[in-house]
Amino acid sequence: MKSSRTLSARPRVVKPDHPLQWLAEPLVHEPSFVLKSWFGGRTIMLHGRHHLFLTTQGEPWQGVLVCTAHEHQPSLRAEFPSLQPHPVLKKWLYLPESHEHFERDARLLVRLVRARDPRLGIEPSPRKKKKSVKRIRFGDKL
Repeated sequence: MKSSRTLSARPRVVKPDHPLQWLAEPLVHEPSFVLKSWFGGRTIMLHGRHHLFLTTQGEPWQGVLVCTAHEHQPSLRAEFPSLQPHPVLKKWLYLPESHEHFERDARLLVRLVRARDPRLGIEPSPRKKKKSVKRIRFGDKL
């Protein structure tokens, strides 16, 4: 006996929620908000700029990376003593999930993003153009 249900040709792939995705909740109603998969984590984007990178890949990639320029690091570190330069990606600041004030400080950073604090956010790198590949069809002379 045949089933009356029709199966789709391709199963729908649903990406699992990220463990730190709760940090993005206050921003979801912002018109320019994007939560994008990026280098094994999620980047919170507003107004086309990367602001916070959420990562849970084990130390030193276990927490929130703050996308900021070097000149803004001293004022952010004065406001958030829990922030430190990332040990690998030194151009950004790092809030480790293991820090005792992680939740509080992460929520405050999200508030700064929402308030459009000029110290936060970097422009994404321009995409490189893919090299065009010349396709050879059967019968073409080499």
